This record gives sequence, structure tokens and C-alpha cells, in this order.
Amino acid sequence: MSRSPAEVWAEMLAGNERFVSGAPLHPRQDVEHREDLAGGQAPYATLFGCSDSRLAAEIIFDCGLGDLFVVRNAGQVVSDSVIGSLEYAVAVLAVPLIVVLGHDECGAVRAAVDSTAPDAPALPVHIRHLVEKILPAVQRVHAHSPEAPVHEADAQEVGREHLRDTIRELVESSTVLSDAIADGRLAIVGANYRLAAGRVEPDAVVGLA
Repeated sequence: MSRSPAEVWAEMLAGNERFVSGAPLHPRQDVEHREDLAGGQAPYATLFGCSDSRLAAEIIFDCGLGDLFVVRNAGQVVSDSVIGSLEYAVAVLAVPLIVVLGHDECGAVRAAVDSTAPDAPALPVHIRHLVEKILPAVQRVHAHSPEAPVHEADAQEVGREHLRDTIRELVESSTVLSDAIADGRLAIVGANYRLAAGRVEPDAVVGLA
């Protein structure tokens, strides 16, 4: 039976609460379920998050094999491959929810902020391409406190701004996603993961009734 985006998000929050409280169920991780999945997948949500080793999606949300369609890169930066993967999840797998997950103490965000320092060393070309996608958030946060140097911008606030930028870019770049949202078949939730507490905190929501 298909679930609404709101129902799926409620289930994911419940799983995160179990993880935070130290009482995870570790569902759907048994041999029988693994064998059942061999013939195909039907995930109930998609997670687009940072590659940070501390953001293991299935653990954070206490879910199991086949539950999440996961796309990750450093700093959860939008690219053609990311959009294509998310469109596949929505158009082919009929996933009703995309969770865009950022986190505190993000290395990619920190690199973006540090790269604005006058004496910042040159970054390798592919890392620079990632960092450049986060720089608009750095500049916007700096504009709130222009008396301080840009390389002293609050990295936590930059991360929040970048999360919102990411969601906006996904919706604006993909008619598959925007049409699904307009039809009520898809919602996108942007959330931040707190490393020490283990808690997922919603920040931005598109299409969630």
C-alpha cells in the first residue's frame, strides 16, 4: 500500500527517535528479508546527504535493507548525476519523499568558508568544484555581518543556508521533481543532523501537507 509523504516522514522521525534514545529495532536486516529483496526494490524514501562517514542513513533512521534509496556526496552538492538519481527514484521507484540531509561540522562547508581567506591555499580542481556550489551560502551569511571578514562566517549558518539552496536547486532544475511535488506525489524535507545528539532536525519543507 502506498504511503503519503507525511506518513513516510513520520516513520523516519520515529526511527530517528529510536536511534537517539538508544533503542533501535534494526528492522528488515535478516537473511529472509535480504533474500526477498533480490528480485527488486521498493524503497519508501530517498535520502540525499553528505558523504560524511558519520551520516549512515539506515542507522540514523533505524531502518533496513531496501527501505532507503541513498544518494550521497561531499556537502550534498547538486550535480547532473544527483538529479538523475533522484529522478529515477521518483519516476521509476515512485518514492514519495526525498530527505536532503546536512549536518553540523561539515568538512565541505568548512572548506568553502576557509577558501575565502586571502591566504587560502588553492584547492584541487574537483574539490574546488564542490566548494564553489557552497560559496553563495557563505556570501549570504557574510552579508548579515559584513563587519567581519568573510572567512569568519558562521559555518553552522552557512550549512543551513546551503541546505536550503540545495532544495531550491533540485526543484528548479528538475521538472520530474517539481511536477511530482505539484501533483502531491512528492515532498522534499531538508534537515540537519546533529552529530553529538544523533537527532535529525527539520529545517525546510516543500510539498509536505
